Amino acid sequence: MLARDPTGLELRADPTALAPERLLVFEVRGSIANFAAAIQRIPGIELVDEEELSASAEDKAPVAYLMVPDARALRELESLWRRWLAGTLNRGETPWQGVFALLRDLRPWGPTDRVAPEDSGVLAEEIFGRADADRIPLEIEIIFRANDNVARENEEEVRAAVIARDGAIISRARLPDIAYHALLVDLPVRAVREIIERAPGGIAGLDPVMHIRPQSVASSIEIAEAEGGGVADTITPLREPILAMLDGVPVAAHPLLARHVILDDQFGLEPDAPVNQRVHGTAMVSLAIHGDRNNPAPTLPRQVHVVPVLGAGDQFPPRRLVVDIIYLAVRAMREGVDATAPGVLIVNLSLGNARRPFHGTLSPWARLLDRLAYRYGILFLVSAGNNTDAIGLPTFPTHTAFEDATGADRSTATLHAIGNSMADRRLFSPSETINGITVGASNDDAVAPVDRHLARGNVDPYPDFRSPNPSSTLGPGFAKSVKPDILMPGAREHLRFVRTDDHLFVTPAGPGRAAGLKVAAPPARGIENAESYTNGTSAATALASRTCHRIHDALEAAYPNFMALTHLQRAVILKALLVHPARWPEDAAELIKGTIGPVGGHHTHIKDNIRRFLGYGYVDAEDAVACAADRATFWAVGALQPDRIATISVPVPVAIGGQPRPHHVAATLAWFTPVAPGRKSYRSVRLKLLEPDNLGALSVTPSKHQPDTNQTNRGTVFMRCWTGDKAPAVTANMTIDLVVQRDPDPGTPIDEPVPFGLAVTLAMPGIVEIYDQVRQRLAIPQQQPV
Repeated sequence: MLARDPTGLELRADPTALAPERLLVFEVRGSIANFAAAIQRIPGIELVDEEELSASAEDKAPVAYLMVPDARALRELESLWRRWLAGTLNRGETPWQGVFALLRDLRPWGPTDRVAPEDSGVLAEEIFGRADADRIPLEIEIIFRANDNVARENEEEVRAAVIARDGAIISRARLPDIAYHALLVDLPVRAVREIIERAPGGIAGLDPVMHIRPQSVASSIEIAEAEGGGVADTITPLREPILAMLDGVPVAAHPLLARHVILDDQFGLEPDAPVNQRVHGTAMVSLAIHGDRNNPAPTLPRQVHVVPVLGAGDQFPPRRLVVDIIYLAVRAMREGVDATAPGVLIVNLSLGNARRPFHGTLSPWARLLDRLAYRYGILFLVSAGNNTDAIGLPTFPTHTAFEDATGADRSTATLHAIGNSMADRRLFSPSETINGITVGASNDDAVAPVDRHLARGNVDPYPDFRSPNPSSTLGPGFAKSVKPDILMPGAREHLRFVRTDDHLFVTPAGPGRAAGLKVAAPPARGIENAESYTNGTSAATALASRTCHRIHDALEAAYPNFMALTHLQRAVILKALLVHPARWPEDAAELIKGTIGPVGGHHTHIKDNIRRFLGYGYVDAEDAVACAADRATFWAVGALQPDRIATISVPVPVAIGGQPRPHHVAATLAWFTPVAPGRKSYRSVRLKLLEPDNLGALSVTPSKHQPDTNQTNRGTVFMRCWTGDKAPAVTANMTIDLVVQRDPDPGTPIDEPVPFGLAVTLAMPGIVEIYDQVRQRLAIPQQQPV
């Protein structure tokens, strides 16, 4: 085979948009990194994207996909594997020995790949105790074919198989931009059982089928008991929206929301959503407009465009594919002369598919967000997801022992238990998006100390420091990128007692007056202006969208030409400026290091675990927006052609020279990459910041409390922070030159210029001349902050 076609083999991590009839599945035993090293020693095999293959590093049963030129090559490799098992390899075939020794199995793509173990488990629960004729909704993803006729034939084959089993087609979608073709179907239990068993003669054995999954289920939130609330400001006129929220149906007439909400009910979901059940949309829109009502703040100066994508019960419409409705919603807002919200450039998605934890392969929903971000110039903010599974605490026999323990012991035990189950607490799709920002929840709220005692039997696991909430799901993201990107307040989440076996089991408690973010709520007990409490990553994401909006407001007010920038330019600078103030809380980082380690491990492995929890760090909303006399923040936007660089010169104020005080320089680069399933590298364009030459003169070195460059260079945000406390040696008219470099595109070069945003901060607390000196150097008029 190799003599016939020595360059015809490609090893990939993701089968999306490939040809499964030409795929061999390598079930890897042990480390995927060792397998990748072994496969590269085989002449004629191209490792298409080692970065993406390494995304499976922590999977319990990693797989890789070898695409061969034709069916003959596939048969020959199968024969090679069988002869290795029999110990009869020929001399010229011995390089394969090292590869085969690292495999559990080698087989053609088939039913086992079409129905993942976690999906068959969910389906088994769905049919348990149900009659054979009962109907179960399923999503069947069809192998994407660019040729319309072939695609039609494949769909008809699947349709015929569904109907032959007394099933029905509910909905369909085919989106060539993201190589997505799927059917939503109803199947009787007996046919679902056939799928769970992966019967070759069943639907799981059909060649056109790529994946079969249970219908998507929206992640949910809780709110506490409603109480009377306030009334929103009605004085300031509101402007056109730049923020859209794809969420549940809100109580649009609520006194706190009525002036701001533009309700765009594209899918007719409002009539079927009882007003007293409109929890999710009402809470999220309230947080975006007002923030946490326990911490009074000005409302947004613009309206908010709300497109309901959750219907009755705050769930996805039962007869639509969620990927399709998100696509249609965004396209309707931004495309054509009839666009419903042409000015929108921030889209809040406090949603996720609770049945689709991220396990290395991008979901169609995440691929859609990546494509729409680049196509329309939209910054998507997506919640990481909440995992409320029980947490076992082996060191505590009872709830009383846990409650009576010191804060340090509770923190260590809780973190250790979560660390032991990291593989089961992954992000919910689509939060693996690479162009969007993923938001996790930190245990912060503005509850008054006098109200904390109302938590009663619930226990604060992290009483002494800022940390992620116990329910906030963990990274990393696609290709081991930093995810979640940032943490924002998700309320101080307590733990409640679940059961005691040989030790205590707890689960994250719901929100309340004692621990929650105060929001508008559906009417209850005759209260029309009701307010309640919520928590979690959905809430944190709404606050992130609000912060992003406020950054836009500040730039618009300070720079008259800001609105002349394109959607893409404004979206990428908002992305950079939102992540820019993120920092690891040092006490939380040290606790993760000491508790999860690995003890004695390489610093990169330790930081891997820290960033799973913290991402780039916690973002203080006021710090992201406010101006200060002892720091200067610069921003720049641009676009890079292939193999090009851009140099941005940042002036250094002389006021910091000779001052032996703590100071720092921070730089955050963000961009949107073009994406294409099946391309050699999904993340087609990679940018990075080169280390400035003269950092030594500023007496700064890389901060220990940040992801290292091996971690920060895997997504579409590249952040570096340098700190020091010795006196900088500043000369007159000194600058720092920051070089943005576009690396060579993997595979076929991408011709498009790639938009980027850069944020740079130089600060020395207490030296109040910094801001004014920089402003004078740049000759910026007084009314325009730097």
